[in-house]
Amino acid sequence: MDFTYPISGLIVGLIVGLTGVGGGSLMTPLLVLAFGIAPATAVGTDLLYAAITKMGGAVAHGRRGNVDWKIVGLLAAGSVPASLLTTFGLNQLNVGAEHTAVIIKVSLGIALLLTAVALIFRRHIIDFSRTSGWLPAHRIAPATVIVGLLLGAMVTISSVGAGAVGVAALFFLYPDLRATRIVGTDIAHAVPLTLVAGLGHASLGTVDYSLLGSLLIGSLPGIWIGSHLSTLMPERWLRGALATMLVLVGAKLVF
Repeated sequence: MDFTYPISGLIVGLIVGLTGVGGGSLMTPLLVLAFGIAPATAVGTDLLYAAITKMGGAVAHGRRGNVDWKIVGLLAAGSVPASLLTTFGLNQLNVGAEHTAVIIKVSLGIALLLTAVALIFRRHIIDFSRTSGWLPAHRIAPATVIVGLLLGAMVTISSVGAGAVGVAALFFLYPDLRATRIVGTDIAHAVPLTLVAGLGHASLGTVDYSLLGSLLIGSLPGIWIGSHLSTLMPERWLRGALATMLVLVGAKLVF
Protein backbone atom coordinates (compact mmCIF):
# COMPACT_ATOMS: atom_id res chain seq x y z
CA MET A 1 0.00 0.00 0.00
CA ASP A 2 1.16 3.53 -0.76
CA PHE A 3 0.79 5.17 2.65
CA THR A 4 0.60 8.65 1.13
CA TYR A 5 -3.03 7.96 0.24
CA PRO A 6 -4.22 7.08 3.78
CA ILE A 7 -2.23 10.05 5.13
CA SER A 8 -3.91 12.32 2.57
CA GLY A 9 -7.27 10.87 3.57
CA LEU A 10 -6.45 11.55 7.22
CA ILE A 11 -5.59 15.21 6.51
CA VAL A 12 -8.71 15.79 4.39
CA GLY A 13 -10.83 13.97 6.98
CA LEU A 14 -9.50 16.25 9.73
CA ILE A 15 -10.43 19.34 7.70
CA VAL A 16 -13.90 17.96 6.96
CA GLY A 17 -14.40 17.17 10.65
CA LEU A 18 -13.22 20.63 11.70
CA THR A 19 -15.16 22.71 9.15
CA GLY A 20 -17.93 20.49 7.76
CA VAL A 21 -16.64 21.37 4.28
CA GLY A 22 -13.81 20.18 2.11
CA GLY A 23 -14.34 16.54 1.12
CA GLY A 24 -14.60 16.78 -2.66
CA SER A 25 -13.25 20.32 -2.64
CA LEU A 26 -9.89 19.09 -1.36
CA MET A 27 -9.69 15.40 -2.23
CA THR A 28 -10.32 15.61 -5.97
CA PRO A 29 -7.84 18.43 -6.75
CA LEU A 30 -5.33 16.73 -4.43
CA LEU A 31 -5.60 13.51 -6.43
CA VAL A 32 -5.31 15.38 -9.75
CA LEU A 33 -2.58 17.89 -8.93
CA ALA A 34 -0.47 16.09 -6.31
CA PHE A 35 -0.77 12.47 -7.36
CA GLY A 36 -1.36 12.81 -11.10
CA ILE A 37 -4.57 10.76 -11.06
CA ALA A 38 -6.63 11.12 -14.25
CA PRO A 39 -9.38 13.73 -13.64
CA ALA A 40 -12.23 11.34 -14.45
CA THR A 41 -10.84 8.67 -12.09
CA ALA A 42 -10.26 11.24 -9.34
CA VAL A 43 -13.86 12.46 -9.66
CA GLY A 44 -15.39 8.97 -9.81
CA THR A 45 -13.38 7.66 -6.87
CA ASP A 46 -14.09 10.76 -4.79
CA LEU A 47 -17.84 10.50 -5.43
CA LEU A 48 -18.04 7.02 -3.90
CA TYR A 49 -15.68 8.20 -1.14
CA ALA A 50 -18.11 11.07 -0.40
CA ALA A 51 -21.16 8.79 -0.44
CA ILE A 52 -19.59 6.46 2.14
CA THR A 53 -18.25 9.19 4.43
CA LYS A 54 -21.49 11.20 4.38
CA MET A 55 -23.73 8.24 5.25
CA GLY A 56 -22.73 8.35 8.91
CA GLY A 57 -23.34 12.11 9.06
CA ALA A 58 -26.75 11.73 7.43
CA VAL A 59 -27.79 9.05 9.93
CA ALA A 60 -26.60 11.16 12.87
CA HIS A 61 -28.43 14.28 11.66
CA GLY A 62 -31.55 12.25 10.91
CA ARG A 63 -31.67 10.85 14.44
CA ARG A 64 -31.38 14.38 15.85
CA GLY A 65 -34.24 15.63 13.67
CA ASN A 66 -31.92 17.87 11.66
CA VAL A 67 -33.11 16.68 8.23
CA ASP A 68 -36.06 18.13 6.29
CA TRP A 69 -36.93 15.12 4.15
CA LYS A 70 -39.34 17.08 1.96
CA ILE A 71 -36.49 19.38 0.87
CA VAL A 72 -34.24 16.35 0.36
CA GLY A 73 -36.89 14.88 -1.95
CA LEU A 74 -37.21 18.11 -3.95
CA LEU A 75 -33.44 18.40 -4.36
CA ALA A 76 -33.13 14.74 -5.37
CA ALA A 77 -35.95 15.13 -7.89
CA GLY A 78 -33.63 17.45 -9.79
CA SER A 79 -30.18 16.12 -8.90
CA VAL A 80 -30.59 12.39 -9.54
CA PRO A 81 -31.95 12.73 -13.13
CA ALA A 82 -29.32 15.44 -13.80
CA SER A 83 -26.59 13.12 -12.54
CA LEU A 84 -27.77 10.29 -14.80
CA LEU A 85 -27.91 12.60 -17.81
CA THR A 86 -24.45 14.01 -17.05
CA THR A 87 -23.03 10.48 -16.77
CA PHE A 88 -24.57 9.66 -20.14
CA GLY A 89 -23.01 12.83 -21.57
CA LEU A 90 -19.56 11.89 -20.21
CA ASN A 91 -19.92 8.49 -21.81
CA GLN A 92 -20.83 10.05 -25.15
CA LEU A 93 -17.80 12.35 -24.92
CA ASN A 94 -15.52 9.36 -24.23
CA VAL A 95 -14.63 9.81 -20.59
CA GLY A 96 -11.04 8.69 -21.14
CA ALA A 97 -10.30 11.14 -23.94
CA GLU A 98 -7.97 14.11 -23.47
CA HIS A 99 -10.65 16.69 -24.34
CA THR A 100 -12.96 15.19 -21.70
CA ALA A 101 -10.17 15.42 -19.11
CA VAL A 102 -9.80 19.12 -19.91
CA ILE A 103 -13.56 19.66 -19.52
CA ILE A 104 -13.54 17.90 -16.15
CA LYS A 105 -10.51 19.86 -14.90
CA VAL A 106 -12.00 23.22 -15.88
CA SER A 107 -15.39 22.25 -14.39
CA LEU A 108 -13.59 21.21 -11.20
CA GLY A 109 -11.80 24.57 -11.02
CA ILE A 110 -15.04 26.50 -11.51
CA ALA A 111 -16.78 24.41 -8.84
CA LEU A 112 -13.93 25.11 -6.41
CA LEU A 113 -14.20 28.85 -7.04
CA LEU A 114 -17.98 28.73 -6.46
CA THR A 115 -17.36 26.80 -3.23
CA ALA A 116 -14.87 29.44 -2.08
CA VAL A 117 -17.40 32.22 -2.82
CA ALA A 118 -20.04 30.33 -0.82
CA LEU A 119 -17.64 30.05 2.13
CA ILE A 120 -16.44 33.67 2.02
CA PHE A 121 -19.90 35.21 1.68
CA ARG A 122 -21.82 32.72 3.80
CA ARG A 123 -22.83 35.29 6.43
CA HIS A 124 -23.88 37.83 3.79
CA ILE A 125 -25.95 35.17 2.03
CA ILE A 126 -27.76 34.32 5.25
CA ASP A 127 -28.45 37.99 6.11
CA PHE A 128 -29.68 38.79 2.59
CA SER A 129 -32.01 35.79 2.44
CA ARG A 130 -33.54 36.61 5.82
CA THR A 131 -34.26 40.27 5.09
CA SER A 132 -35.02 40.53 1.38
CA GLY A 133 -37.97 38.18 0.88
CA TRP A 134 -36.73 37.81 -2.70
CA LEU A 135 -38.62 34.59 -3.60
CA PRO A 136 -42.43 34.14 -3.32
CA ALA A 137 -43.48 31.12 -1.27
CA HIS A 138 -45.14 29.29 -4.19
CA ARG A 139 -41.90 29.34 -6.18
CA ILE A 140 -39.65 27.86 -3.51
CA ALA A 141 -40.40 24.21 -4.34
CA PRO A 142 -39.75 24.55 -8.10
CA ALA A 143 -36.60 26.57 -7.34
CA THR A 144 -35.40 23.79 -5.04
CA VAL A 145 -35.78 21.23 -7.83
CA ILE A 146 -33.82 23.52 -10.18
CA VAL A 147 -31.06 23.90 -7.59
CA GLY A 148 -30.96 20.11 -7.31
CA LEU A 149 -30.65 19.83 -11.08
CA LEU A 150 -27.69 22.23 -11.16
CA LEU A 151 -26.02 20.50 -8.21
CA GLY A 152 -26.52 17.10 -9.83
CA ALA A 153 -24.71 18.14 -13.00
CA MET A 154 -21.92 20.00 -11.17
CA VAL A 155 -21.26 17.24 -8.64
CA THR A 156 -21.26 14.47 -11.26
CA ILE A 157 -18.72 16.20 -13.49
CA SER A 158 -16.49 17.61 -10.73
CA SER A 159 -17.43 15.82 -7.45
CA VAL A 160 -17.59 19.31 -5.87
CA GLY A 161 -20.60 21.40 -4.85
CA ALA A 162 -22.74 19.16 -2.67
CA GLY A 163 -21.34 20.80 0.49
CA ALA A 164 -20.76 24.54 0.65
CA VAL A 165 -22.60 25.41 -2.59
CA GLY A 166 -25.58 23.27 -1.58
CA VAL A 167 -25.71 24.85 1.87
CA ALA A 168 -25.50 28.39 0.43
CA ALA A 169 -28.37 27.62 -1.97
CA LEU A 170 -30.52 26.27 0.86
CA PHE A 171 -29.88 29.38 2.95
CA PHE A 172 -31.09 31.45 -0.01
CA LEU A 173 -34.25 29.36 -0.42
CA TYR A 174 -35.08 28.64 3.24
CA PRO A 175 -33.88 31.58 5.37
CA ASP A 176 -36.13 30.62 8.29
CA LEU A 177 -34.70 27.13 8.58
CA ARG A 178 -32.16 26.86 11.40
CA ALA A 179 -28.54 26.31 10.38
CA THR A 180 -28.25 22.79 11.83
CA ARG A 181 -31.29 21.71 9.81
CA ILE A 182 -29.84 23.27 6.64
CA VAL A 183 -26.57 21.37 7.12
CA GLY A 184 -28.32 18.10 8.00
CA THR A 185 -30.61 18.37 4.98
CA ASP A 186 -27.69 19.12 2.66
CA ILE A 187 -25.71 16.12 3.95
CA ALA A 188 -28.74 13.82 3.64
CA HIS A 189 -29.25 14.94 0.02
CA ALA A 190 -25.55 14.51 -0.77
CA VAL A 191 -25.72 10.77 -0.01
CA PRO A 192 -28.07 9.69 -2.84
CA LEU A 193 -26.55 12.25 -5.20
CA THR A 194 -22.93 11.16 -4.69
CA LEU A 195 -23.96 7.49 -4.64
CA VAL A 196 -25.82 7.71 -7.96
CA ALA A 197 -23.05 9.81 -9.50
CA GLY A 198 -20.36 7.48 -8.12
CA LEU A 199 -22.11 4.36 -9.43
CA GLY A 200 -22.50 6.13 -12.77
CA HIS A 201 -18.75 6.72 -12.87
CA ALA A 202 -18.19 3.09 -11.82
CA SER A 203 -20.19 2.01 -14.89
CA LEU A 204 -17.80 4.12 -16.98
CA GLY A 205 -14.77 2.46 -15.37
CA THR A 206 -13.58 5.64 -13.67
CA VAL A 207 -13.44 4.38 -10.06
CA ASP A 208 -10.18 3.10 -8.55
CA TYR A 209 -11.35 0.81 -5.73
CA SER A 210 -7.88 0.27 -4.29
CA LEU A 211 -7.42 4.04 -4.08
CA LEU A 212 -10.89 4.39 -2.54
CA GLY A 213 -10.04 1.92 0.21
CA SER A 214 -6.71 3.61 0.95
CA LEU A 215 -8.38 7.02 1.29
CA LEU A 216 -11.10 5.68 3.59
CA ILE A 217 -8.53 4.07 5.91
CA GLY A 218 -7.21 7.55 6.70
CA SER A 219 -10.27 9.74 6.32
CA LEU A 220 -12.77 7.95 8.58
CA PRO A 221 -10.66 8.35 11.74
CA GLY A 222 -9.66 11.83 10.51
CA ILE A 223 -13.29 12.95 10.35
CA TRP A 224 -13.95 11.53 13.82
CA ILE A 225 -10.91 13.31 15.31
CA GLY A 226 -11.68 16.57 13.51
CA SER A 227 -15.30 16.61 14.67
CA HIS A 228 -14.13 16.33 18.29
CA LEU A 229 -11.52 19.08 17.84
CA SER A 230 -13.91 21.45 16.06
CA THR A 231 -15.04 23.14 19.29
CA LEU A 232 -11.43 24.10 20.06
CA MET A 233 -10.68 25.81 16.73
CA PRO A 234 -11.96 29.20 15.49
CA GLU A 235 -14.37 28.30 12.67
CA ARG A 236 -14.05 31.69 10.99
CA TRP A 237 -10.28 31.33 10.64
CA LEU A 238 -10.55 27.76 9.37
CA ARG A 239 -13.16 28.62 6.75
CA GLY A 240 -11.12 31.63 5.62
CA ALA A 241 -8.00 29.51 5.18
CA LEU A 242 -9.98 26.84 3.33
CA ALA A 243 -11.59 29.42 1.03
CA THR A 244 -8.19 30.93 0.20
CA MET A 245 -6.80 27.50 -0.66
CA LEU A 246 -9.81 26.70 -2.87
CA VAL A 247 -9.39 29.97 -4.79
CA LEU A 248 -5.73 29.21 -5.49
CA VAL A 249 -6.36 25.60 -6.54
CA GLY A 250 -9.47 26.49 -8.55
CA ALA A 251 -7.63 29.24 -10.43
CA LYS A 252 -4.78 26.84 -11.21
CA LEU A 253 -7.19 24.27 -12.67
CA VAL A 254 -9.13 26.82 -14.72
CA PHE A 255 -6.18 28.83 -16.06
